[in-house]
Amino acid sequence: MSGEKLRAAKTGIGYIVDQKLEHNYDREEAAGTPKAVKEWMNAICQGEHDPIPIDADWKAFNTHLRDGVMICKLINKLLKADGKSPIQFQKKVMSPFVAMTNIENFNNGCVNYGLAKEFTFQSGDLWELRKGGFFNVLNCLHSLGFVANSNGYMPAYTGEISKTVDRE
Repeated sequence: MSGEKLRAAKTGIGYIVDQKLEHNYDREEAAGTPKAVKEWMNAICQGEHDPIPIDADWKAFNTHLRDGVMICKLINKLLKADGKSPIQFQKKVMSPFVAMTNIENFNNGCVNYGLAKEFTFQSGDLWELRKGGFFNVLNCLHSLGFVANSNGYMPAYTGEISKTVDRE
């Protein structure tokens, strides 16, 4: 093995939940949500962080955000424009602990900015490179875009609200 951690495969309800989250990510991808989020984040962080390739798949997108640095820069721009104090974060991430601290600080900054706590995500959702977990990250960033729009932040977020019915 190339240093990868081996994990037991999920079964039962855990497997069903993961499959549903992965399906939800695929649905959002078909609706263009990841592309809208990437474009918005790149526009806000232009010149301060390497841009996310627009054609990046979920794994490359996840990896780009994994250390928490870009999302911290994003929320600090939003907080500053709203007259609020920025969050603290470390730009050089040498351990998972530092990355997870950055991610937690981002989530706290989102709540301070006006995002409902229910729309934040767990640090493992971004750190563990799982498509189902990354759906929660995408949902947070998508929701944050709408809060920024309601606060009048420019550039505006152009993602759309997609309504679905869960029939299962």
